[in-house]
Amino acid sequence: MNKTPAAIALPYGQLNFPAFLPDATYGFVRSVDSADLERCHVPALVMNTFHLMQRPGSSVVRALGGLHRMAAWPKPIVTDSGGFQAYSLIRQNTKYGSMSENGIVLHPEGSGKKVILSPEKAMQLQLRFDTDIAICLDECTHVDAPYAEQELAVQRTIKWARRCKDEFERIISQRKDASRPRPLLFGVIQGGGFQELRKRCADALLEIGFDGFGYGGWPLDSQNNLLSDLLAYTREIIPQQFPMHALGVGHPHNILECIWLGYQMFDSAMPTRDARHGRLYALTSPLTELHPGQQDDWFSFVYINDAKHIRSDKPISPRCSCPCCARFSLGYLHHLFKMGDSLFARLATIHNLEFMSHLTQIAGASYGAAQ
Repeated sequence: MNKTPAAIALPYGQLNFPAFLPDATYGFVRSVDSADLERCHVPALVMNTFHLMQRPGSSVVRALGGLHRMAAWPKPIVTDSGGFQAYSLIRQNTKYGSMSENGIVLHPEGSGKKVILSPEKAMQLQLRFDTDIAICLDECTHVDAPYAEQELAVQRTIKWARRCKDEFERIISQRKDASRPRPLLFGVIQGGGFQELRKRCADALLEIGFDGFGYGGWPLDSQNNLLSDLLAYTREIIPQQFPMHALGVGHPHNILECIWLGYQMFDSAMPTRDARHGRLYALTSPLTELHPGQQDDWFSFVYINDAKHIRSDKPISPRCSCPCCARFSLGYLHHLFKMGDSLFARLATIHNLEFMSHLTQIAGASYGAAQ
């Protein structure tokens, strides 16, 4: 029986599992630069093709040497195709666009131009951007959408995935430098809350052939609880030798649960957004090992706006070795936050990202020991 890989080799380096990837949607993580990210031991970034093709634009990204050179980021980059973002926009108001067999047509608010994203274009853009892992264009749905809507989304996702794979292989075969490391291609498994549709989608994608897979669709229910049963089932129907990306999973407890379900990759804007808004992560006990069913009592949220921090000379977390905790007190961070200074956002983001790196490192060691 093949075991889950401990790492994958990519054009810009090895990605060790499990790995939390901050969302650098437009080519940057808000409030920090690439040197900050490296100091936080961030292993890779997720960037968004749908947004980047609009701002700064694909021609600008190419003129700046691709995403790695543009962002001065020497480690791997995963590019999401933008299916989820397009779905969110269209679901918000149908005047913003539509989906068809050919792909996605969008009319962004405030823009007089039409944006077309086909499976072929999604691959062309991602490979021109010099990605390490390209993700197929897929049709996202809400988990509670009716069966007919989910079935249509699965049918389109499979058709688009086949077209993505064909275009990906065509572009790779035409590259002149044969020694250049090949990027990987991930398919996305849709099906909403129906296991039969998840299985149908997974079987078709496995037949087409991909390097890894993503869990498609929003991973939380209407009460923001992790859809554990669906995530577990989707992981079970994919052979263990293929890495799986739990797209959009970012809460520390949810990441821990998904690691024990067999997922290797995670991305979310939650930790960095929380940081900028004053919700910081702190260990409440020494974190040396983790186990299935772990409760949330090993960490807590620190709300920097609380008045109790005004005169505190303690760090956010005494057990944290990040540059923020090593030098600055809660009282000083509270002052920066109240003053609205940009230094707070930078220091807080560094802290939360270091927390996420530490979490995945410890959880990965515990999971590996348990296998």
